[in-house]
Order: sequence, then structure tokens, then C-alpha cells
Amino acid sequence: MPSREHQFNVSSRCELLPYLLTLPLGLSRKAAKDLLRFRAVTVSRMTTVKHDTRLEPGDVVTIAAGKQIPAASIERRGLKIVHLDDDIVVVDKAAGLLSMGSEAEKERTAHRILNDHLKALTGSPSQQAFIVHRLDRETSGLMMFARSPSIQAALQQSWKSVTKKYLAVVEGVPAKAEGTLRDNLEESKSLRMHRVERGGELAITHYQVLRKGRHNSLIELTLETGRKNQIRVQMAGLGHPIVGDRKYGATTDPARRLALHSCELKFRHPVSGSSMEFHSAMPNLLMGLIAPRGRD
Repeated sequence: MPSREHQFNVSSRCELLPYLLTLPLGLSRKAAKDLLRFRAVTVSRMTTVKHDTRLEPGDVVTIAAGKQIPAASIERRGLKIVHLDDDIVVVDKAAGLLSMGSEAEKERTAHRILNDHLKALTGSPSQQAFIVHRLDRETSGLMMFARSPSIQAALQQSWKSVTKKYLAVVEGVPAKAEGTLRDNLEESKSLRMHRVERGGELAITHYQVLRKGRHNSLIELTLETGRKNQIRVQMAGLGHPIVGDRKYGATTDPARRLALHSCELKFRHPVSGSSMEFHSAMPNLLMGLIAPRGRD
């Protein structure tokens, strides 16, 4: 789909779908049909359009960019669509929602909810999303899916070039206002990640203290690598576990959830090459955990 809004003036009588294929956007027939399905195409004098809508000279055809689809039903299930096009989907996931199915839970997952939505949206039972990366169940925020195996592979191959930022409320205040954490991480038989002197996989996280509170602080974290529980293990290793993360040593849990949020994704679109940037604000519940110094 286009990376920005485009408008075109119709010069002769024709049908809408064939007209879309003549535009200098390089649309495939499938992409053009998807634009129509997602209601990303409007015509100046009409309230609704279909593939065989008749266009007249003087009509203005507008193609929206990254059309957001009203999705109140999936938002109630903990998932919000931030961006959807022919190749990728970016969502905002609520805390407590699994990224993908497990032995214990196969229905209430971001992957399943998104798949059901795409099937309903397009009227095609073959529609599905492909997982590019995961967020921990307790982590909220931005997550990206591909709409085909080839796009999934392309995104995963270029994943190191994707900017991935998180916000976290941690216990205490780090001695250094910013720094880089480098650790080798390994998973134990109990499925708990821990730091090791040798072996394991290298994990690199850059952090910056944004706000200091009396008992905790707000930290911005940028991932250079993407290991399981990476931020959680490394902040605990620094002596400042994430608030609510009892698995890795936190002693406080005032929000009754992990105080970690995926706040930014920035990357090149795998097909158009356009620069894509998405932001998600830290939930108010978590921002409220930062008590100003001098107050209880």
C-alpha cells in the first residue's frame, strides 16, 4: 500500500479497479483489491465504492496511507491495530496477553486475535499473520506481524536494523544516568534466563534514566539484541529489577503488572523501502508509579 496519501484526477470513463492498476503506484491486482477491502480508497462524489464502481471525468480518487481499520471488538480483547497494509501489521498489545499460543493457552493470544480479525476483515479464511518477534505476556506495547512468510523472513533477517525502544519503571535509581549492558544469557531447565560468564547468547541493551523518583525511576531502553527476557534479566543484574517483576527479584508490585512497555518501532518497509516509525505512550498506570522526590 502507499506510504502516504495520494490523489488522482480521473480523465475518462472507466471502472475503479482497472483504474487503480493504471496508477503510477505499481499496485498488483491483489494489492488494489486489498485497498478496496480495507476502505482505503474514496471517490469525491460517492459515499461507498466497489471494484466495479463507474468513474467519470473530473472524479478525484484518494488512496489513504496505512489505513487504520475500526477494530473495537479486538481492542476489547486487548489488541489495537496501529497500522495495517498489504505486507505488515503493527499492533499495540495489552499486558497479560500472550504473543502466540502455548500448551496452556491457544485462544486468547495476540496472534489468534489478529488472525481472526484479518479473516473477518477480508472475508478470506486463508488470511493470517506471521509472527516477526514476541513480547513477554506481562509486557505491553508495540509488536509487528508480517502478512506472508516471505515478508516475515525479510523482516527477521533485517531485525538488527530495526530500532526497538522500551520504557520501564525500575526499583531504585541506577548510579549512572546512562550506559550499555552486555551479558551472556542462558536459559535454565526451569525456563528462567540468567547471566553466565561463558557460553549463552550475547545480550546488549542501552539504557538512559529519564526520570528519578524517590523509590524508583523511569528508564528508556534500546535493544541491540533480542534475547528472551533480556531487559528484565539485565536490569535485575544491574541491581534495579523492573517493578512488578518478582521472577527476577523485584520486591514491589504496586500496579499488579510488569512495568515494561514497548514504546517505539522504527524500520524500513520491507517492500516500499519507506521509513516507518510508530510510538506508543507509557500507560498512565505505570507513569503514576514515579513518585517525585520528597514525597511518599
